[in-house]
Amino acid sequence: MIYEYVVIAGYFLLVLGIGLSFRKMGKRSTSDYFRGGGRMLWWMVGSTAFMMQFSAWTFTGAAGKAFSDGFAVCLVFLANTFSYFCGWAYFAQRFRQLRVDTPTEAIRRRFGHQNELFFSWALIVFSLINAGIWLNALGVFASAAFGADISMTILVTGLTVVFVSVLAGAWGVVASDLVQTLVVAVLSVACAIVALVEVGGPVELVANFPSGFLMGPDMNYGLLLVGTFVFFLAKQLITIMNLHDSFRFLTARDSANARKAALLAMCLMGVGSIIWFIPPWASAILYPEAASAYPELGNKAGDAIYLVFARNAMPIGTVGMLFAGLFAASMSSMDSALNKNAGIFVRSVYQPFLAKRGKQTNDRKLLRLSMMLSLFSGVLVIFIASFFTSLQELSLFDLMMSVSTMIQVPILIPLIVGLFVRKTPPWAPWTTVLLGLFVSWFMTDVLTPQVFAGWIGLPELTSREAVDMNLMLTLAAHIFITAGFFCLTAYFYREETDSEKTRLESFFKDLETPVIADDAQDEYDCRQRNKLGSMVMIMGTGILLMALIPNPLSGRMIFVYCALVILSLGYLLKGSMRLEARGDNSLLE
Repeated sequence: MIYEYVVIAGYFLLVLGIGLSFRKMGKRSTSDYFRGGGRMLWWMVGSTAFMMQFSAWTFTGAAGKAFSDGFAVCLVFLANTFSYFCGWAYFAQRFRQLRVDTPTEAIRRRFGHQNELFFSWALIVFSLINAGIWLNALGVFASAAFGADISMTILVTGLTVVFVSVLAGAWGVVASDLVQTLVVAVLSVACAIVALVEVGGPVELVANFPSGFLMGPDMNYGLLLVGTFVFFLAKQLITIMNLHDSFRFLTARDSANARKAALLAMCLMGVGSIIWFIPPWASAILYPEAASAYPELGNKAGDAIYLVFARNAMPIGTVGMLFAGLFAASMSSMDSALNKNAGIFVRSVYQPFLAKRGKQTNDRKLLRLSMMLSLFSGVLVIFIASFFTSLQELSLFDLMMSVSTMIQVPILIPLIVGLFVRKTPPWAPWTTVLLGLFVSWFMTDVLTPQVFAGWIGLPELTSREAVDMNLMLTLAAHIFITAGFFCLTAYFYREETDSEKTRLESFFKDLETPVIADDAQDEYDCRQRNKLGSMVMIMGTGILLMALIPNPLSGRMIFVYCALVILSLGYLLKGSMRLEARGDNSLLE
């Protein structure tokens, strides 16, 4: 167990080092703090876009779902892949072309100041709830892995995330996301290879999975699974490619890099959609009683399945590395939320408040306020995560899906449909959200799956079928009723009485006008490659040292192979920096 703690401590030090390394780049201005000044390269932006859809929930709640239900859980992540494809094809470059520092500034340009305020508060509250779920998922794993108190785990991890977010802003957030992507990638691939070897290959994995690999247990209607997937495609597109989540691509150096970033996120998500879940699938064959290994977790016991696999099939030290990966995933989601919320409050709430009173403040004071807000938001997230520990009756998968479908989708529908339905009255966005929340309540408490099943003559549904049908019906209602309502409001738009017509025309003109990097970009590119190359090589060296842990030769070689991959990437980053610097002698001075 001592080796696991050493690995975790080493990773925490690396994360803190990233925050210290990028602190100066994040303190030049509020634009640098909120979105890195729009100077980041595509591989950094793509990594953070990918990691934003990846949290400790993936290794816990989603892994528990894979263990029990087989392939079905992949539908959510394949829908993410589809969304990033749409980002590459259409959205990513246009989000970069919004020419704003925060997503709510884009909402103001599209819908006006009143809607900016409405969505600012709604999105801040929802982001805090989401971050609390992610942090809680990490606490669940840590409590099972190390017998640690969940509340203490949440506190320590939360404070570490706050440190990086407050200290370095967007630069620290995105830089840590890149390093964390590498941790998650090498860990996932190593576990997947070992899992396939243990079960005898992919064919044996599918053939021997209990209760059917494609549909899993308690699912009698394949059409229900297909319908759920179709609506998941729409749901994930709504929740990933909208004006609020445009912040993923606001950091890119130009339009071309934003598109490349979406393509990278699509590839990582597409491959990861399968690789992540091979160990839980294999565990259903190798360790069928694994879900009962940690009864103290209640209904969340199945969420510790990755831990069961790591302890039984992987070399000593892997549990520590797995926790580092979980921490990486949670930190990515949390620090992005904290940084984004600070930007939303400062630019869309505080500055307009001062402007109304004829007051002004300088950028340096706003930067300090942003750091204080990140700290305050982090404390709130820690309290929210601690509250979720009391909800033992809900699995993390069900908790995440319920919050996303019932609250997130209604809020975000106007922020994606509004990019296509251009002429809507000022009241359309906020009334659409209120209608959407009513639809969520109606589909949960009135038109329940049992009621709908009775209408169409289906026998009594299993608990799993009821959950899937509720998701499908709720998503369908939002797509046809909530989104349909927003579209219909166009009939109430009167161009001749629109006092902000010029603002709207300017918004859509910028949306279609490419952003091209300026001459100062080369210096930023070299600094990014140099700093991250060093950090990646430090991480690779740390993993190489894990080969000294007393394991069988095969276990030691796993760490060697992982380290060589990461060291090679670090070397390439440093090498690309030197090549670019030779092309511009001013960078060598």
